[in-house]
Amino acid sequence: MRDPRLTKYAKANRKQMSEPAMRMWLQLRAKRLESVKFYREKVIGDYIADFAANSPKLVIEIDGDTHDVDDDLDRIRTGYLEQRGYRVVRYTNLDVMQNIEGVLMHLTEVIAGMRPPLPTLSPEGERA
Repeated sequence: MRDPRLTKYAKANRKQMSEPAMRMWLQLRAKRLESVKFYREKVIGDYIADFAANSPKLVIEIDGDTHDVDDDLDRIRTGYLEQRGYRVVRYTNLDVMQNIEGVLMHLTEVIAGMRPPLPTLSPEGERA
């Protein structure tokens, strides 16, 4: 069962997005990136993901300027999400603000790597 406090907090966060989060959301919303449906401030168990997709199971985190690169709490959080089948990708505010194109290119590669390969035609199918 979902903690109602987390849901309330997630809804409040959607209304007060940081500038980097808003810039990212404008690129992700409405299936704009690789036709993937992303949700913002999605509650997943005990945590709220900045952005998450169900298919493929991908979480995108935008880390603030005061965020430690090697944070124990982030490792715990990432482990929790990975145990639930999500791949977690992190970017800094600076990445999003100064290199959104590079972030989107990287995300496109991540998504492509998570999708199953297309089936190949059998030799008989090639003649038809």
